[in-house]
Formats: sequence, C-alpha cells, structure tokens
Amino acid sequence: MKVLIKNLYHESTRIKELVFQRYVKDMILISIGVIMATIGLKQFLLPNDFLDGGAMGLSLLTERATGINLSLWIIVINFPFILVGARQISLEFALKSILAIVALSLLVHFVDFKVITQDKLLISVFGGFFLGAGIGFTIRGGAVIDGTEVMAIYVSKKTSLTVGDFISVFNVILFAFAAFLFSVETAMYSMLTYFAASKTVDFIINGIEEYIGVTVVSSKSMEIKQAIIDNLQHGVTVYNTDSGYGRRGLDPNKNKVIYCVVTRLEVTKLILEIQKVDEGAFIVQHAIKDTKGGMIKKRPLH
Repeated sequence: MKVLIKNLYHESTRIKELVFQRYVKDMILISIGVIMATIGLKQFLLPNDFLDGGAMGLSLLTERATGINLSLWIIVINFPFILVGARQISLEFALKSILAIVALSLLVHFVDFKVITQDKLLISVFGGFFLGAGIGFTIRGGAVIDGTEVMAIYVSKKTSLTVGDFISVFNVILFAFAAFLFSVETAMYSMLTYFAASKTVDFIINGIEEYIGVTVVSSKSMEIKQAIIDNLQHGVTVYNTDSGYGRRGLDPNKNKVIYCVVTRLEVTKLILEIQKVDEGAFIVQHAIKDTKGGMIKKRPLH
C-alpha cells in the first residue's frame, strides 16, 4: 500500500512538473513572439505607413483611417476573435491570447525603436519577416496576436468556405480598401509584407525540416520494413489490414501496411528503397505539421 501511494505521489509530481515546464516554455515563446512583432511594427511598418494582412493589417488600416492609436485597435479588433477562440478552442487559449495581445499593445504604445531603413522593399520584406516571426512564435506558445485564423476556423464550420478561402477573401477585401483609401502602391507593398509574414509563420510553425508520412501497401511488406530499418535506420509501424477488391481481385498477401515518417529530403531515398524490393508497391505521401516522440531521427549506428 505504501509503495502504491509513493508511486502515485511520484506520478502526480511528474505530471505537475511537465505542466509547469510547458507553461514556462509557452510564456517564453509568447514573449519572444510579442517582442519580434513589436520590432516589425515599430521599426519597419508603422514609421513608413505600411500594412499587413489579417487582423493586424485591419488594425493598421483602421489606425491610418481614423488617427486613433494602433495600440487600442490591436485590442479592439482582436477581441471578437478571442471570444470565438474561447468557445472553439479553449479558455486557456483565450487567456494566453489576451495576455499576448495586451502585452503587444503596451509595447507598441510605450516602446520606441530607431527606424532602420527607408527602402520600401526592405521595409516590406523585413517588416513582414519580424511580424510573421512574432505571430509564429506566439502560435507555438499556444496563443495568437492575430485572430484571423480563429475566425476562419469558426466560419469554415458554419459555411462552405474553407479556412484558406476565408483568409484569402478577408485579405483581398482588406487590400482593396487599402488601394481605395490610400494608393495602389501601398496595397501592393502591403501584399508583399503579408506574403513575407505568412511564409515566416509557416517556417516558424513547421520548422526547418518538414516531415512526410509515407504509407506503403505491398505483398512484400516485411521485406520493405527490413530494408527501411537496415538501410535508412528509421523506425516503421506495421498495420494488420484486410485487403480490398482491386483490378486483380482479392490479394490475400497484402494484409500488412507499413507507415513511416521521414523528412522531405529523405523521401526520394525511402521510395528508392521501397522500389528496390517491390516496384509495384502502392505508396501514399502526406505532409505532417509536427511530430513528437518516437524514432523520427535516424538511430545512431553502432
């Protein structure tokens, strides 16, 4: 009984430590994100009257149109998105997002940075980079400072629009207003800023290595499995399955399916190893946003 109580205590302590470490990591990522977004706004976009896409772009557009301080608009425009996020995702997500948005608003209002360049191309690219990095790090921390995607998820559940469709329509309307209220040149540079920011967000969230899941159906599944383990030093998962009817009818030998996760750079080599064993193997590839645990990297050779 004492041993059981001791084990339960240790397990409870371990879980609390994991939760605490996660919160600390999230706060560090959110802090980095807020600082980088502030740099992008204060050193590049705001001094040169540039815009971005999404909720941040709408905040910048409204600030320029009304003259009211951007810090206020960042909170006001993102607030409805955060309410939606509280219902669609979680209260924890909403609270962390509120903290991140308020912190960003305060930094934008009170902190001044030296303007680095007047070159419009550099402003678009690097302003978008820093703002995108800020958004990306904040998302990695489990929060947002630009709530457009939260609203896009909500709208996609209520209508036939996908998340990508909503974001595209939102930004087209935003840039059209920018062209109408200011100039076509401003809208074009703002689009460039948005593209730089969105690509940076993808890079921060997905990392340097994009992982690919590969599913293999073959009558020589066990030989393929051994080839992957021996020649690529990668782990594999084998599923027991029932065969279906294809062009050649039911094949009782195709009762095992192999699943493997590799980086995009290793896909070609993996397919080569599969085809060495079975040129007719059925191979399906799909992108994976992120991975954790398991043997993703190659095992060390002994």
